[in-house]
Parts: sequence; structure tokens; C-alpha cells
Amino acid sequence: MKPSPLSQQQPSRHSGVANAVAAYFMWGLAPIYFKLLADIGAGEILMHRVIWSSVFLLFLVIVSKKWSVLVVLCKQGHVIVKLSLSASVLAVNWLLFIWAVNNDHLLDASLGYFINPLFNVALGMMFFSEKLRRNQKIAVGLAALGVFVQLFTIGSLPIVSLALASSFAIYGLLRKKMQLDSFVGLLIESLLMLPLALLYWVVFVDSPTGNLASNSVNLNIILVMAGVVTTAPLLCFTAAAKRLSLSTLGFFQYIGPSMMFLLATFYYKESMQLAEFITFVFIWSALALYSVDAFHNKKNERKLIGTDQ
Repeated sequence: MKPSPLSQQQPSRHSGVANAVAAYFMWGLAPIYFKLLADIGAGEILMHRVIWSSVFLLFLVIVSKKWSVLVVLCKQGHVIVKLSLSASVLAVNWLLFIWAVNNDHLLDASLGYFINPLFNVALGMMFFSEKLRRNQKIAVGLAALGVFVQLFTIGSLPIVSLALASSFAIYGLLRKKMQLDSFVGLLIESLLMLPLALLYWVVFVDSPTGNLASNSVNLNIILVMAGVVTTAPLLCFTAAAKRLSLSTLGFFQYIGPSMMFLLATFYYKESMQLAEFITFVFIWSALALYSVDAFHNKKNERKLIGTDQ
């Protein structure tokens, strides 16, 4: 007797949920890794992240037998130009995140990734002519109000948060327009960054940790692990994206910034002003409204599909 499609679908969905949780859980724990390298400059850490990500991703592409896809894409000049742009935005995002974590701005990083889904909504409206539902408009308005509260109370915008949110949203927008294999695309982006990373290592790095031969074995292992820290969550995320709808996947994206918030507040003891807390409350309220709206919209779509059948 053949298993029913429903019985095949359930394990696949459960696997998707497990992979989604694993991906966002690893992203949430990433600050702990970068804190281990707090005595090393952000530029040097970024350099190692690019180099070892390139090595690890190249290994994955070969093992997954996607070498032919890589070769085909590398021959397309317009694709390389677009990936050069997305690689630049990704490098900025990586550098900002490393700097934020190691300079006691983990709360700002957490806020940035809480804001990110709402940036995605705004970019979807601007570039894909997506219509915002009433609750989505209210959610974006609440987020904007939260940012303005901090501006008028403290006298400055949460620049780090907005830069992280906007750079990651822009990167997602660029990659969405390209419709490329995620691993191969990220490998090409890493390879495009690689010459600059190697040049930076040879010419500009002037620190005791710049020479791997003089480092301890433990430190070198931590530095090389930058490749795994970068790509392992992506492996799980890609596996989850294949098994879950984007709306379902979206409900898990708050795991990462929530863990960052808890780490910053209770483990690393970062201070938070009242205005900053109020900003978080506005953002959380916006995300709650956004999530409930997405859930009800998905439910209504299923009802309509069921009616049509």
C-alpha cells in the first residue's frame, strides 16, 4: 500500500519546522561566537568570515553537485554585476553586525532585525507594487512611531538598528529579483568579496592575530569557524524554505532577534534607556499586529481555495 500524500506531507512539514527553528536559533546564538573575538577588529573578523565562508561554500557546492550551475552563472556578466551589488550590501550588513555585537550594541542589532520584516513590507510596496492591507499599514505606522519616539526623546535615531534592517532588507530585495540558487549565489558573492579580503589581510592587517602561524590552535579554530557560523544557518534556512510557505517561515524569524535581546539584556547586561524600551514596545506591537494579520490572511486564502475546489 502506498503512503497517502498527507502522510508524506506531514514529515516534510515537521522537518521544515525543525530546520526553521534551527536556522533562527543559530542566528540568535551568533553574537556569542563573535564575542569570543571581541579583542579582534571588526574588519579582520569580516575578512575571516569572507575567506572561510568561501572555502566552506565551495565545498558544499561541490558535494551537492552544483558545480555546473556555478560555472553557468559565472559566465553571465549581468548576473555577476548584480551579485557584485548584493555582495557589497551583504558585506556592509556583516560588518555592521560584527561591530554592533563587539561594541556593546547588541540591543541595537536586535532592534534592527525586529524592524527588518517591516522594511521588507515597505520595499515590497515600493518595488513590487504590493498593496498593504489596513493592519499592515498600521503595523508600519507603529514601527515608524517607535523610531520617532526615540528620535524626539533621546535626540538621535537608532542608526545601527536602521542600517542593519535596511541593508538586510535591500539584500533580500536584490536576491529576490535574481531568483538564483541560494548556495551558489552566496558562494559567488563570497568569491567576489574574496580578493578584497585577501588584499586586506596581506596589506592592511597589522595585529598580533593577523598571522595564523603565531596564533594558538584554539584561536585559529574559532577564526575558521566563521565559515560554519555563516553557512550552517543558511543550510537549515534553505531546507526549511523548500518545505514551508514563506508566510509560515516568517513566524519563526523573530526567534533570532528575541534571543539577541535576551542575551544583551540578561547575559551581557547592556543598559537600556526608557525611550529605547518604548521603541521596542512599539516595534513588538507592530510585529504582533503584522503576524496576526498574516495568519488571518493565510487562513482566509485557504478557505477560498477550499471553496473553489
